[in-house]
Amino acid sequence: MPVFDRHFWIVVVAGGLLGLIGVGLAVLGNPQNSGICISCFLENTAGALGLHGNQRMQYLRPELIGFVLGAVFSAAAGREFRSRGGSAPLLRFLSGVFLMIGCGVFIGCPIKLFLRLTAGDLTVLSGLAGLVVGVWFGLKGLAGGIHLGGGRQDPRGASGLWVPLFFLLLLVLLLLQPGFILFSTRGSGAQHAPLLFSLGAGLLLGGLAQRSRFCITGSVRDTFLMGRRTPLIWGLAAFILAAVGTNLAAGRFHPGFYGQPGAHLDYGWSFLGMLLVGWLSVLIGGCPFRQLIKAGEGDADAGLVVIGMLLGGGLVQAWGLAGTAAGVPLYGKVAVLVGLAFVAANSLLWRERVAEA
Repeated sequence: MPVFDRHFWIVVVAGGLLGLIGVGLAVLGNPQNSGICISCFLENTAGALGLHGNQRMQYLRPELIGFVLGAVFSAAAGREFRSRGGSAPLLRFLSGVFLMIGCGVFIGCPIKLFLRLTAGDLTVLSGLAGLVVGVWFGLKGLAGGIHLGGGRQDPRGASGLWVPLFFLLLLVLLLLQPGFILFSTRGSGAQHAPLLFSLGAGLLLGGLAQRSRFCITGSVRDTFLMGRRTPLIWGLAAFILAAVGTNLAAGRFHPGFYGQPGAHLDYGWSFLGMLLVGWLSVLIGGCPFRQLIKAGEGDADAGLVVIGMLLGGGLVQAWGLAGTAAGVPLYGKVAVLVGLAFVAANSLLWRERVAEA
């Protein structure tokens, strides 16, 4: 059994509020089953910055800004903000790109996977299986000696500031809305909850995630390692219960395989897309949500993953890699296979490097 200490309850509260607010944001205007989706929101943000031309996917999502800045405030208040980095920077940057490709093919990040599942979307079961297998692959790799190295403390304390400052700039651009920032007038990019509520929700969840270290793939990983003793699995349980309860209360629970919003029936590619996400997440230390939170704590390595995810979000839309209700496009399938080859090759290369050292 877990230790019912303060940290345990912070994790449970963080997970519960993530489920509650995740569904609540969709009720208030975000796309259905996408109250919170890191990959979708990054694609929206990339579109708003002009990194792709899909006019239906352009919006500076305030939730993302809130996640990072909330983590900054929480880390600063707890004296946990540490500017650090320097571990395998290019690998982490490219991992961010491939994280978005895996999410794009599946249509959603690990948080959205569970939001879709708790709304009754059974098409995600193949993606869930892929995520679990990917996490298992990642753990086997770590056990086999793969280690990307630890980030070094930055004595000048500057490198970890740039990503939080970038998101602060995004907040200014969101509030001022200059002409070069693009906003969708139709499609999912035009569907959003009220700005202040979204920003406030992001700040709250970002702060709680920083304190609790809550992470979807981390929950799966720690469950493999520690069973039910890990607090994270109880946080994930609280997330699922809160999301199911809110969906039932809002009349948004519709179990089935067909007619689900933002879903397709290419189960094999959903499996492989999430396998890529789970595998990469273990090797780089967290899912896309966790990377945002770590970047807010001053982790420049996670910040590079975030920048890679932003570029990846743009490429997914610009190159037509994302899955749609019609299925997964050919280029999306090729990109997932390239991503799996990328992570497999780097797993071999980094294991050899540790052995040589």
